[in-house]
Amino acid sequence: MSSLPLWLLVVIFVAGAAVIWIAGIQLSKTTDVLDDRLHLGSALGGLIVLAVATNLPEIAITVSAAASGSIEVAAGNILGGIALQTVVIAVLDVFGRRGKGVKPITYRAASLGLVLEAIVVVAVLAVVIAGSQLPPDLIALRLTPDVVLIAIIWLVGLFLVQGAGKGLPWHQDGAAPDTTTPHPSSHRTRKSATATATATATKQPSTAKAAVVFSVSALATLVAGVVLERAGDAASSQIGLSGVLFGATVLALATSLPEISTGLQAVKQGDDNLAVSDIFGGNAFLPVLFLVATLISGKAILPQANASDVYLTAIAALLTLVYAVGLVFRPKTRIAGMGVDSFVVVLLYLAGVAGLVAITIG
Repeated sequence: MSSLPLWLLVVIFVAGAAVIWIAGIQLSKTTDVLDDRLHLGSALGGLIVLAVATNLPEIAITVSAAASGSIEVAAGNILGGIALQTVVIAVLDVFGRRGKGVKPITYRAASLGLVLEAIVVVAVLAVVIAGSQLPPDLIALRLTPDVVLIAIIWLVGLFLVQGAGKGLPWHQDGAAPDTTTPHPSSHRTRKSATATATATATKQPSTAKAAVVFSVSALATLVAGVVLERAGDAASSQIGLSGVLFGATVLALATSLPEISTGLQAVKQGDDNLAVSDIFGGNAFLPVLFLVATLISGKAILPQANASDVYLTAIAALLTLVYAVGLVFRPKTRIAGMGVDSFVVVLLYLAGVAGLVAITIG
């Protein structure tokens, strides 16, 4: 695509982003149906399906970038994507539920289960930073110890979150006492048989149709993700934008569209907990893609991380911790249409992008 004119590359990029947005909505709807029909509910299968479904663009871009040797694009997209997807919570806070008397999203969705998910994200990011300091030749069977540890922490985190959904050893269940979210202490719960049957008869498609739509949407998302990576890489080269800066901003925004569409739908349905949980769950899953990139490229990815990659990882961890604190203290005050914690996250992210620009041009 490098031979195509810039205007055509921009059109291709926008078209790919549009496909991802539309396919992301369908993935969200059919994931709900398949969760109900296959009785995944709050089980690990439901968590994994949702994490993979909403991160298909990142999976496609990581595989494509690793196969083509564009390691910095893959790293920038994953780590920049985590920081930007955390900011998506602020977007949901502003545009999800509006009106007088509406409290911030972290007030409505507060639960110890969500705090635990945030801790898992920070733990995974800590290993990313540690892995960047390992020697590049520390590799065996096309794997490095850092990416293996990341995958283990993610799996352990899934089990812990599942356990928290069933109950925590506290005098309260870990949920905000006046929250109205449908299921505050778990990622996703199974609907009652009556509700499921009614929804199936009136709105939801058959299991076979849902599986077909899910598969087609997944394939469209994967193809669009590859197109985004190729067109975006060519466009960024023509305008002189570094691969890291492009991957952490423009590309990360485009691949975050499924999380935005899924989150807005969840918040408008009154399921604030699910919206926040999906963001944290996806962010914990994204670093697992380093294992995929390492297997494909045969190279140690994290030890080759540059200063901007480590910087983005620290920013992502900081933003996650801000929301973890917000979930504990449940601020009621809104600034510019969002909670105090969301406002702080937006300011920190903008400052972080400014610092990233300084790093890349320095």
